[in-house]
Amino acid sequence: MSGYVLEMEGISKAFPGVQALDNVELKVRPGTVHALMGENGAGKSTLMKILIGLYQEDEGTIKLDGQLVKIPNTSAGLALGVSMIHQELSPVPERNVAENIYLGREITGKFGLVSQRTMRQAAQELFDRWGIQINPRSKMKELSIAQTQMVEIAKAISYDSRIIIMDEPTSAITEVEVEHLFRIIRALRTEGTSIIYITHKMDEVFQIADDVTVYRDGKWVATKPASELDHDKLITLMVGRELTNLFPKLEAEIGEVVLEVKGLNRGDVVKDVSFNVRRGEILGFAGLMGAGRTEVLETVFGVEKADSGEIIVEGKPVRVASPDDAIAAGMGLLTEDRKLTGIMPILSVRDNMVMAAAPKYSPSGFLDFAQINKDCAEQVKALSIKTPSLKQAIGNLSGGNQQKVLISRWLLTSPEILMIDEPTRGIDVGAKSEIHKLMSQLAQQGKAIIMVSSEMPEVLGMSDRIVVMHEGKVSGIVDRADATQEVIMQLATGMETGEAK
Repeated sequence: MSGYVLEMEGISKAFPGVQALDNVELKVRPGTVHALMGENGAGKSTLMKILIGLYQEDEGTIKLDGQLVKIPNTSAGLALGVSMIHQELSPVPERNVAENIYLGREITGKFGLVSQRTMRQAAQELFDRWGIQINPRSKMKELSIAQTQMVEIAKAISYDSRIIIMDEPTSAITEVEVEHLFRIIRALRTEGTSIIYITHKMDEVFQIADDVTVYRDGKWVATKPASELDHDKLITLMVGRELTNLFPKLEAEIGEVVLEVKGLNRGDVVKDVSFNVRRGEILGFAGLMGAGRTEVLETVFGVEKADSGEIIVEGKPVRVASPDDAIAAGMGLLTEDRKLTGIMPILSVRDNMVMAAAPKYSPSGFLDFAQINKDCAEQVKALSIKTPSLKQAIGNLSGGNQQKVLISRWLLTSPEILMIDEPTRGIDVGAKSEIHKLMSQLAQQGKAIIMVSSEMPEVLGMSDRIVVMHEGKVSGIVDRADATQEVIMQLATGMETGEAK
């Protein structure tokens, strides 16, 4: 016996024009949490898709418990004891929770008919065992994204796999649910299950991982015990260079107020919210999950209708009943969920980029494609977007490059106010630094930037002022010089603090 539950050696995989994996390896010990780290495009997800049978390796070997195996499809992967929680959630929305958990392996009763009752009981037993508070009868479409993620986690556990792959499992769940997940992971580890854990969140690696393997540009870089690494060492392994400034906040001249919001209300999610943002300023929004940060941006931009309140742009009240009104008033909004409400994955980079500004390019009713191509090419160059061409489907780009295309979408509308919700969610550390630099450059150009982020270092590192929200209300506005993690967390949890201004 080798001492490993999994050994992948010499794995190579090519797609047309791309060498996704080049002679990589992965060795996982039984009953451990093994983190896979690397920038987007490093090959992590491709390697995992080979392990579960979604892709076939071009070269290399896979051993489970020392035995050579072939995994021709996902059914074979499950039969060998390998399951996966995918980053992109894909529930069947009209079916209930129990049906989703046992999809494709329905529990049958007499006469071979599917037994809804037995499946619900089995799902409830699973939830009871792992402390998950979800009704198995609920339809998936009724659940929040966080609850949907917990169902996916329960589904993967239900296979009784010896290896569970978790791809960005905390990207859509709250801090409380993250702690719950970590308790589940630790219990699984104690039972001898191995977890392969993919994340962009550094802190999670040091909280939960036993071993770490790093990939870069489709190649294996290193495998080390997590105890031998720290934040800086891990970043250097991932990017091949030291990122001395993750938050390149450039000095920008702060000018006059561009946007002022007074007494904004919307149901129970936005309550009497007031703030302003000035030219050259990055105004951060902080708060716990459900505090109302995203809802404020959606209301200001006209995605949802306000019950009351005033929106003033450059000193003049404006009526924002729809996103078209907001765009006309000089606003742009990058939404929280890049996949769900941002990109159109099958459309080209150019089509995604020009979407919001299309009316500008069709004054006579016909699109001016020569001008569109020229302006889009300039955006690709200015934002260093890595794409073979403007015709490339945006779904084939890395997360960081997709995010740059979405920023370009709004820059083509010439906004004075750019609202960015979770600017670096799900993108690698190198691309994060590039997005942060871009935001600083836009502020230097006199744009007013509003940034919602759930990552405390990002809020503290990039913001000139921070609006902190708690239960739909502004609990404080803190200047950069006074902002600390402690002050922000006090305000985010509803505690009073003398530091707020």
